[in-house]
Amino acid sequence: MEEKTNCPCDANLYDNCFVEKTEIEGKPFESYMCFDCGMTSNSYLAFDSDKLEEYTKSHSELMNDLKIMDKERGIVWFPSVINMGEKGIIYPDGKLTDWYWHYAKVVDIPEEDREKLFVLKPLYQRVLIVFGGPLANFLLAIIIFSCIYMFVGKDFTPAKIEEISIESPAQKAGLKPNDIITSIDGNKVKSILEVSMFINTASSEKISIKVLRNEKELTVFAKPNIVDGKDAFGNPIKKRVIGIKIAPANNEFNKQKLGPTKAIYYSFKEIWFVTKTTIKFIGSLFQGKGDTSQLGGPIKIAKISGQVMEFGILAFLSTIAYISISLGLVNLFPIPLLDGGHLMFYLFEKILGRPLKQSTQEAFFRIGLFLLLSLMIFTTFNDLKYW
Repeated sequence: MEEKTNCPCDANLYDNCFVEKTEIEGKPFESYMCFDCGMTSNSYLAFDSDKLEEYTKSHSELMNDLKIMDKERGIVWFPSVINMGEKGIIYPDGKLTDWYWHYAKVVDIPEEDREKLFVLKPLYQRVLIVFGGPLANFLLAIIIFSCIYMFVGKDFTPAKIEEISIESPAQKAGLKPNDIITSIDGNKVKSILEVSMFINTASSEKISIKVLRNEKELTVFAKPNIVDGKDAFGNPIKKRVIGIKIAPANNEFNKQKLGPTKAIYYSFKEIWFVTKTTIKFIGSLFQGKGDTSQLGGPIKIAKISGQVMEFGILAFLSTIAYISISLGLVNLFPIPLLDGGHLMFYLFEKILGRPLKQSTQEAFFRIGLFLLLSLMIFTTFNDLKYW
């Protein structure tokens, strides 16, 4: 620095403020540095200049909070990042009301290793890497379902109504014996095994049911009764029933082995159905209509997995596929600490043109941790309650 100058903080207190005058491309250029307050500036950082705008965008919110508007010179001063060569750098850290100078040691990272660092990768690569976790969950489910459909087969038995209970929702809706069920709540019924599942996962109070009667398609609406029951493993659940007994349409089951293309297609349909049903269920919980007893944690998963093994390896693999879909879907929720939370941060980074400041991310992480711990405690309580 060539000569002393007055510091924009307080000219009467600081005596270590300097200015260096030179030329760049034939034009006068001045750079300022105060070794008392640690502020720095130069001629490029003039009010409303493009350089100032670029400098502001490239620095943290804290650096911008601490800037000083020097009206005398028409420039803006910022806290300096002091380069100490091989030793490292000194930079401001903390909050606007409680900040301090921080030291960072320089680490020499070979160029080939720099390319491997996650934080230095382009935004789109970070998005793909983070999305890879949930994607792996969905791919596992696709592989399991596809293998089952190709080597064991998928059921395509039409569902015929065999009996209807008196004064049941089905009778009140106008359903009759020998009706062939083709659709429930907007979901096409391809198998007799899907009838009960579609009724129990329907989100609306009244569900639409399409049937074939004398080769004509009819649509009726039924309001299921909610009764206490048990699943196939004897676990207590609340079931939605409309009072029908179903049987194969032609008195025989129709299981078909599918080719690779159809197997993958129906695997995607299964994933979409689980995803759609899960989102509807979460929505019903927020509305106060969902059955919270259906929420389970590791204890319930372990219990069901053990029970499913009694039904054979195919039932166990199907359960693994459904659990994998659920894990992938939950991991995509925009909750900090989950992959979906990181993707949310990357979306903000794309919109703002810079990452969120560290303090903001930390606040989100605290919220995310609280939500996840609360959910873990609640599901564990549920697991023990309904054990």
